[in-house]
Amino acid sequence: MYNTQLLLRWSKTLLSAGALLLAAAQAASAAGYPERPIKVIVPWAAGGDTDIIYRVFAPLLQKQLGQPVVIANVKGASGTVGERQAAGADPDGYTLFAPHDYVLSVYLAGLTDIDYSKAFEPICLVASTPSVVTSAGKKPWGDSFKNMVAYAKEHPGAIKVGASLGSTSQYSMALMAKAAGIKVGYVPYDGTAPRMNALLGGHIDLADSNLTQKGKVDAGLLKFLAVMTEKRLPELPNIPTMKELGYDVQYAVNRGFAVPKGTPANVKAKFENACAAAAKEPSFAEAMKQQGTQVHYLGAKDYAAFMEKDAKITKDLTKDLGLLKRQ
Repeated sequence: MYNTQLLLRWSKTLLSAGALLLAAAQAASAAGYPERPIKVIVPWAAGGDTDIIYRVFAPLLQKQLGQPVVIANVKGASGTVGERQAAGADPDGYTLFAPHDYVLSVYLAGLTDIDYSKAFEPICLVASTPSVVTSAGKKPWGDSFKNMVAYAKEHPGAIKVGASLGSTSQYSMALMAKAAGIKVGYVPYDGTAPRMNALLGGHIDLADSNLTQKGKVDAGLLKFLAVMTEKRLPELPNIPTMKELGYDVQYAVNRGFAVPKGTPANVKAKFENACAAAAKEPSFAEAMKQQGTQVHYLGAKDYAAFMEKDAKITKDLTKDLGLLKRQ
């Protein structure tokens, strides 16, 4: 009996010592963070709006962190392939996740079993991109939102909308369709770039886009029908808001950074500080302006609150759209 108790005491002592050594090793590693290149998983194809924004931000982060910040495009299944890879990464600060609001909708719509709030910890929000209802260039409604609605009501379900199913590009257009009282059909595309190519080729009729497509609109290849903002965008003074047209719809895509749950606190703090400094760079604001995007920085605490509020709104929208699969 005595030997058994002694062994138990020694086992507990060794386990405690091991835990302390592990904690000390993690703290020492975190203190020197970063010591090697950092991978940022962007869950969409290269060349799309999300990819471009993070590629602009990456060198600014690199400047602050002193290590290479490398973008890794892991596309597929409405962003859920990249999300799964990021969720399964070691929580050491060397794999970062570059999400937007889609992480909320794909879970609620049952397209993934990954609950963002349980798998990740928000670090910072950096940008918000207002949505613009965009049409292929040669359509019977021209550049008139009202004419598009009239056509859709005369031809229920005939208008084809390109979208990443369960993601923001579907939600914005579903909100538009619901507000306007029209029925549309959805054609799936994984990311902005292939969706815009399909719209340019006339394979679909409508899609969510933004100011990055202004050059194509000016060339007559695409048409902006309405913006989903409170007021008209200064860059598009002739394009009405949906609110002006009688539909109370506003929508934007919000992009930030997150890390897997369990990442050391001082690693998160260092990255948050680097994120804050990078977001203040004048070159970032100028680049975002060219992307039709607004710099919108929030630190970890405020970003977490933002995502919590966004989750409630997204759940209500998912239910209203008949897509809710999870509570």
